[in-house]
Amino acid sequence: MKAEITLLPGDGIGPEVLAASINVLDAIAQAFGHTFEMQEYLIGGCAIDARGTALPEDTLQACQKADAVLLGAVGGPQWDDPQAPVRPEQGLLGLRKELGLFANLRPVKPHPALLDASPLRAELLQQVDLLVVRELTGGIYFGEPRHRIRLNGEEQAVDTMTYTESEVRRVAHLAFQLARQRKGKVTSVDKANVLECSRLWRQTVTALAAEYPDVELELLLVDAAAMHLLMRPATFDVILTANLFGDILTDEASVLSGSMGNLASASLGETTNRLNQPKGLYEPIHGSAPDIAGKGIANPIGTIMSAAMLLRHSLGLEKEALAVEDAVNQAIANGERTPDLGGTHSTNSLTEKIISGLTARTASM
Repeated sequence: MKAEITLLPGDGIGPEVLAASINVLDAIAQAFGHTFEMQEYLIGGCAIDARGTALPEDTLQACQKADAVLLGAVGGPQWDDPQAPVRPEQGLLGLRKELGLFANLRPVKPHPALLDASPLRAELLQQVDLLVVRELTGGIYFGEPRHRIRLNGEEQAVDTMTYTESEVRRVAHLAFQLARQRKGKVTSVDKANVLECSRLWRQTVTALAAEYPDVELELLLVDAAAMHLLMRPATFDVILTANLFGDILTDEASVLSGSMGNLASASLGETTNRLNQPKGLYEPIHGSAPDIAGKGIANPIGTIMSAAMLLRHSLGLEKEALAVEDAVNQAIANGERTPDLGGTHSTNSLTEKIISGLTARTASM
């Protein structure tokens, strides 16, 4: 197979962890006889510094042309001025919007060898295997109007949360379809006791559930869901929720795995690539971690597992994706860890261990 992958290293530890994933993809290409054409472009803070915009036009065009996009991270303290008209996050949000990536998939499955790395009791983490499906292009992050004005002698800020039935329905369809391939349960998370948007969300999801009689539907308010993620995480299968709630809940869910550095994500839309697979944006859920940038100790697992999701969803290479996931899981089982998990490996040395396991595994296939 020949595929084009646009690489967006971004800021902070982004270039470091993305380099790890590039090496893994190169190993996969060599082992399975594929050709991955990969080219880097600017996004986020580094793009602001170089080009004056967080999403340069050539970056957007490269992402639109590619079969898939792999991203590191954006942001950092040097661009954190809330008054700044251009911010790194605008690049990521704009890219999601321009590519029509309406669903963000974030799997959470703690590794048995890392149960002691989580602050939760090990018995609560047994059998945890959940998938958060977060709506990505609607809600309060994109709603209009949004502004700050002077009103009655003081500043007033306005952000608007808005959803349409069709926006809710398309992401809910995906959640129900994914649940059919898993344990057959969808938990829809909202704030229907307060928000009109959430009442529409609950109404739409409940009506749609009739089309999936083989899937159990659970309805939870977001505050209750936040509690149950820590009290009974193993009872969840697919969690379906809106943009803001999904952003918050998945960061909370990362503690189940022991480190935010372990978790991957895939952002998918309705557009297919030239391979007739869903075009997607793949990235770890962690941020740019400026406090450890340049130290060579960032955990590359989230980005490497994002590359595995890229292989699966956008390139249709299930065997190759499983090979990457198996190599990562074996490295963890062998005790290979970066400092965030109590280990001593550098980003590069852990990546080398993973690639070594991958090479050995694929040679025996």
